[in-house]
Amino acid sequence: MEVVAACGQYSISIPVASYKPSSSSLPCHLPATRRTLIFTAVASYLQQLTPIPSAIAQQQFDETQQEEDRVVRLFEETSPSVVFIKDLEIINNPKTSDEVVTVDNEKAKVEGTGSGFIWDKFGHIVTNYHVVEKLATDQLGKQICKVFLVDKYGNSLSRDGKIVGVDPSSDLAVLKVDIEGIEVKPVDIGSARKLNVGQNCYAIGNPYGYENTLTTGVVSGLGREILSPNGGAIRGAIQTDAAINSGNSGGPLLDSHGHVIGVNTATFTRKGSGMSSGVNFAIPIDTVVKTVPYLIVYGTAYRDRF
Repeated sequence: MEVVAACGQYSISIPVASYKPSSSSLPCHLPATRRTLIFTAVASYLQQLTPIPSAIAQQQFDETQQEEDRVVRLFEETSPSVVFIKDLEIINNPKTSDEVVTVDNEKAKVEGTGSGFIWDKFGHIVTNYHVVEKLATDQLGKQICKVFLVDKYGNSLSRDGKIVGVDPSSDLAVLKVDIEGIEVKPVDIGSARKLNVGQNCYAIGNPYGYENTLTTGVVSGLGREILSPNGGAIRGAIQTDAAINSGNSGGPLLDSHGHVIGVNTATFTRKGSGMSSGVNFAIPIDTVVKTVPYLIVYGTAYRDRF
């Protein structure tokens, strides 16, 4: 005969006839009744189960630690490829409310900040057009752009950013900085074609001027349409819930392998019932890959050359 002992999700069949209690578990004067056999067998089995919950907890802890370590490595390996961009205007009489810096012995007002990333080893920087729009349209020679970056060895640098090419229709621009004598680390380019809603994604940038900020989220939607700076439509945009704030624009959106899948570009906020929520978007990297080479060589996008 077998007796089934159960504990939560575990059960065990105990062949009572073959079970022989040890002298330590039963007093010698106690008759080996069926009830005693069942009780002793269950107690022995529960003792064997005791380490299992702690083993599961340890496994969960290890998996969490591995995931955290992976994200830390992703940030450490990718952040040297992300730059901080300051949009400045040379002024003679700054107001007390202006954020003023000194550039080449002249006073300059900080008009905005943004992000970008190193495209290649020649010092080309990809960012949003709207981040450098004032520099691109400046006709008085008063707009300047400062790019803050690090070299391959982690040394902080500041360089003047020069416009190479712009495409307002896709909200993309390319800057060039002088990297003579230094070595920079370009980003790893990925693809947005095989993205799925629910995938993890990561944004690195400089929200509100706070440099080297990492935010995390998921791909919330694909194939979105957003407005470009010239009023047209940018199609195929990636929607994400990773926080993208002022200063994140132009920075990279990354997949779990640290590959760039988009350029963070816009946050739309809707207010109602006393609450506000932001919906964040990025230009797919496939659009960037098609556009940037033309901006570097010709200064305009392919469509603008014909």
